[in-house]
Amino acid sequence: MKMNSIAILDFGSQYAQLIARRVREAQVYCELFPWDAPAEKVLAIKPKAFILSGGPKSVYEPNAPYIQKYIFESGLPILGICYGMQALTHALGGQVDSSAQREYGPAEIQPLIPGTMLDVISQVWMSHGDTIVRLPKNYKVIASTENVEYAAFKVDNEPSYAIQFHPEVYHTTEGTRLLQNFLVDICGCSQNWTPDSFVEATIAQMRQKLGNDKVVLGLSGGVDSSVAGVLLHRAIGTNLTCIFVDNGLLRKNEFQDVLE
Repeated sequence: MKMNSIAILDFGSQYAQLIARRVREAQVYCELFPWDAPAEKVLAIKPKAFILSGGPKSVYEPNAPYIQKYIFESGLPILGICYGMQALTHALGGQVDSSAQREYGPAEIQPLIPGTMLDVISQVWMSHGDTIVRLPKNYKVIASTENVEYAAFKVDNEPSYAIQFHPEVYHTTEGTRLLQNFLVDICGCSQNWTPDSFVEATIAQMRQKLGNDKVVLGLSGGVDSSVAGVLLHRAIGTNLTCIFVDNGLLRKNEFQDVLE
């Protein structure tokens, strides 16, 4: 089974993990990377598109996160969300300014061009202190709200979009459908990723990489180390040794519970 992948670049958003969750709920595989992750690491997953998250910075601040050159050079579709939208605008000659008043809360959006991935959207969730006041020449506005003229845009002759609102949160009523439209209709992703397929692929990769090697796993009993332990055990069986340390500061009965 051929698996698609999406690279999500995190610009410091509190919602970055939620974006990844929404993509996976659409049965498309994705990985989350820091915004400054090197090209070789991000491109190693062979992404079909990039999603640029929101973030707390302003694009005109010193040392503000920016979109790395290889993303543009790839020619792959891009979806910029909030700060990701502003970063796209700033990178290609548009203008982003500080808003007179920070916008935080619900807003009604009006799609301006029929037939775009935004047709499903009505109520959205805004959370931004900056706003776009001038688009680059090859950008076309495709949606507005009462307070935001450039609530969404498309890059002419390219399958790339940007939105000022957050489709990943519950308060954007059709945000999941919008993301699915981008993933399936724009990027051409097949919806064939499931947690089961992740388990199967991960175990197969571990077996191939480890062979007959022995592994020691520091096990805390938390979700991450426990899942890693289960996957490793399924892959290499008795070649895995898990070590759990009773440090004297555990909760009542936790040591025995983890052992069991």
